Amino acid sequence: MEQQPTAAPAPDGPVGAIETVFRMESPRVIAGVARIVRDVGIAEELAQDALVAALEQWPRDGVPDNPGAWLMATARRRAIDLVRRRERYSRKLEEVGRDLRAAPYHVDVPSDPDDMGDDLLRLVFTACHPVLSAESRIALTLRLLGGLTTAEIARAFLVPEATVAQRIVRAKRTLATKGVAFEVPYGPEREARLGSVLEVIYLVFNEGYAATAGDDLLRPALCEDALRLARVLAELMPKEPEVHGLAALLEFQASRTAARTGPDGEPVLLKDQNRARWNRLLIARGIAALGRADAVAAGAPGPYVLQAAIAACHALAYTYEETDWARIATLYRLLAARSPSPVVELNRAVAVSMAEGPGPALEIVDRLAAEPALRGYHLLPSVRGDLLARLGRGAEAREEFVRAAALARNERERELLTARAEDCR
Repeated sequence: MEQQPTAAPAPDGPVGAIETVFRMESPRVIAGVARIVRDVGIAEELAQDALVAALEQWPRDGVPDNPGAWLMATARRRAIDLVRRRERYSRKLEEVGRDLRAAPYHVDVPSDPDDMGDDLLRLVFTACHPVLSAESRIALTLRLLGGLTTAEIARAFLVPEATVAQRIVRAKRTLATKGVAFEVPYGPEREARLGSVLEVIYLVFNEGYAATAGDDLLRPALCEDALRLARVLAELMPKEPEVHGLAALLEFQASRTAARTGPDGEPVLLKDQNRARWNRLLIARGIAALGRADAVAAGAPGPYVLQAAIAACHALAYTYEETDWARIATLYRLLAARSPSPVVELNRAVAVSMAEGPGPALEIVDRLAAEPALRGYHLLPSVRGDLLARLGRGAEAREEFVRAAALARNERERELLTARAEDCR
């Protein structure tokens, strides 16, 4: 499969300029309009109406000095007209309409107790609401906040365009029928909802970083979209350590992208990667984000901060041999206590194998063999095969690599695992 860019190249001329501006500004336009109409589906339609108006007027009159403000003002006017037509709101909205029409392009929203009143933040929490399925949250987030078209989302996740369109339509309908408020939650609810937001961004990144299916190991466009969303969220929520932790984690992970595949797109294992190809700017950004997380943390580090600290251990080692595996194993132990998961235990086993040897690690992996969550997970037999090979048990290792290859859905990973099985002969 051909790698897809974040955005398809826009055509030349005014139409191309309009499409580029709209892709950049649409999240804020949708967010600003959603605060008026309280419905993200209708808000997106009104934003599209503003785009149509721009396509009609800008080629004739020229691109305005502040195109984003023009789009926002046009969409807001249409939103006010729509709201005014709703009879049950007529009295209240007459006053709201006068206030909004008289206001400048940017309307300040009274800040909440935690300075989190930004419309864009409201849109983030709405699109990632737990009432939606994980697939729907991802599709809606990429559509409303990433500016991706339905076709681009479908290509990125290797699913039919109709499937993505259906997910988005269902998500909007669910938000409307469930009466999900267009707001940033507070108190205990905010912590639970924030976890959903971070999970969506992390899932998008992971699908780009290690594609679950298809012919390519990487889909860089998805990594870029997730990283951009994480950075925006960190700006909007500067007091949340887990937000900075996620941003740091993605910066560190993204820094290794160029070294993770060879000339023909084949996977390159961590120990074989050319670390000169690691992006030092992204590593520096990751270190800074991790520092911000530590600065605002009030208690024990959360899961994303711990994962970022693990990624930092890799990023700060100039060679594979310099990696502080003992610290990584300790951090995974803390992560397992904070957020228990068979996958975390499997990763801890890898770190233990490097810090203490393959024997103790194999004991951990063998205890995971009965975990239902790992039954079809190809990395479990892959890790076990590696440990057995290091213990000199080649025949058993080969069986594990063959089993891992059969479970792998990504063609590049399958090729790598098959090759490792052959090496065990």
